[in-house]
Amino acid sequence: MRQTWRWFGPHDLTSVDDMKQAGVERVVSALHHVPTGAVWNDAEIAKRQEEIGRMKDGSSSGLKWEVVESLPVSEDIKKQKGAWREHIANYKQSLGNLSARGIETICYNFMPVLDWTRTDLAWRVAHGGTCMRFDLIDFAAFDIHILQRKQATADFTEEVVEAAARRHANMDEERKRQLAANVTAGLPGSTESMSIDDVRRHLAEYDAIDAERLRANFIAFLEEVTPLAEKLGMRLCCHPDDPPFPLLGLPRIMSTADDYRRILDAVESPASGMTLCSGSLGARPDNDLPAIMREFAPRVHFLHLRNVTIETPGTPASFHEAEHLGGDTDMVALIGEIVKEEDRRKAEGRADHQIPMRPDHGQDIIDDLGRKGQPGYPTIGRLKGLAELRGIMTALTHPSVKFGA
Repeated sequence: MRQTWRWFGPHDLTSVDDMKQAGVERVVSALHHVPTGAVWNDAEIAKRQEEIGRMKDGSSSGLKWEVVESLPVSEDIKKQKGAWREHIANYKQSLGNLSARGIETICYNFMPVLDWTRTDLAWRVAHGGTCMRFDLIDFAAFDIHILQRKQATADFTEEVVEAAARRHANMDEERKRQLAANVTAGLPGSTESMSIDDVRRHLAEYDAIDAERLRANFIAFLEEVTPLAEKLGMRLCCHPDDPPFPLLGLPRIMSTADDYRRILDAVESPASGMTLCSGSLGARPDNDLPAIMREFAPRVHFLHLRNVTIETPGTPASFHEAEHLGGDTDMVALIGEIVKEEDRRKAEGRADHQIPMRPDHGQDIIDDLGRKGQPGYPTIGRLKGLAELRGIMTALTHPSVKFGA
C-alpha cells in the first residue's frame, strides 16, 4: 500500500512539513474552494501541486498530489435537475485537466444532501481524548423535534422515538444549536454548510426520488464520465455512504456489498471502482470488510483505513470512531486481503499494483485536543493510526511471514 495523507490545503493546521515528517509517500487533496459543479482549471490544479511540493523554508518536499478527494458530484447531477448536464460537462473537463497534470485517481461519493453525518464531533472517550460519534437517539431528536421532518417518526422504532422525545426535552438551547450544526456540517474541508431551511428545501426536492431513481441517475452519470476516465487511464472510486444506512428519509445506494455490485456491474470498466472505507462500511454489522475486499479487489482503487465501535444492535445503530486497531473491524484480516490483492496485481504486471491508502480520521489526543483542527482529522491521532497500520503492513509483507498460510 502506498501511504498517503489527506491535506485540506494551506489553511490546514497539519502542514506539508508535518506530512513529510510523518513519512507519507503521497498526498490526497482537493480544491475545496471551487464551487461544486464548476470546472477545476489547470492553474488551480497546478497551484495545489506546487503547494504540496514545497516546504515552509521553500525547499522541495518531494511529495506529490496522487488522489483527488473529492471531485464532488453536484446535487443537480444526483437529482438530474437544473444545470446537471452542464455540471457533467464540467466534471469531464475537470477530469481532463487533472489527467493532463498526471493525477489519475478520483474519489467521490453519491450521497444525497449531506456528506458524512455525526451528532458529536468531539465525544470524550475513556482515555481522555475525543472522537466523532453518531448517537441514534440524538439524531432522532434532531430529525423529529429540531428539523421537524414529516413522517420522521416512521423511520425509527417506538423505543427510539420515545427516547428521542426525552432526550430533546432535556436539551438546553445551546445543545440543540450544536446538534443541528454537527448534523448539517456539510462537506469536510468545504466552505459549504447548510441551515435547517436549506436541509428542508433539499429534502423536499428528493420527495420523488427513491433509491431506484437515485441509482438510475448514478448509473447515467457513470455512463457519461467513465468512458472518458478509461480513455485517460484514470480511476474513479466511489466512497460508501457514511453512515451506511438511510437518514432523513433520503435514499442510500452505496451502503452494502450488494449496492456496489449493482453499480459496478451496470458500468463494467476498470476505470470505475470502489473507495473501500472500512469505517463507513464498518458501521453496519452485516458488512464483512475482508469479504468485501476479496470480492471487489480488482476494482478497489483507494483505501480509507479506520475503525468504528458499534454501540447498539441492528441497523441503524449508534457508533463511535475507535482507534485504528480497535473497533469491530478486524484490521489485520482486512490488510491481509489487501496485501494478497497487491501481490496478484504485481504478478499481472498492473501499473496500479500498489493501492493508495490513507489513515482515515482518528481520535484527538495530546496536542490535538487544543488544536481545533478539521473534525475527524487530528494530526497526532492520524499519526498514531498510520504507525499502527504501517506496523501491520510491514509485518504481513515481511519475507518471513506468509499471511493466511
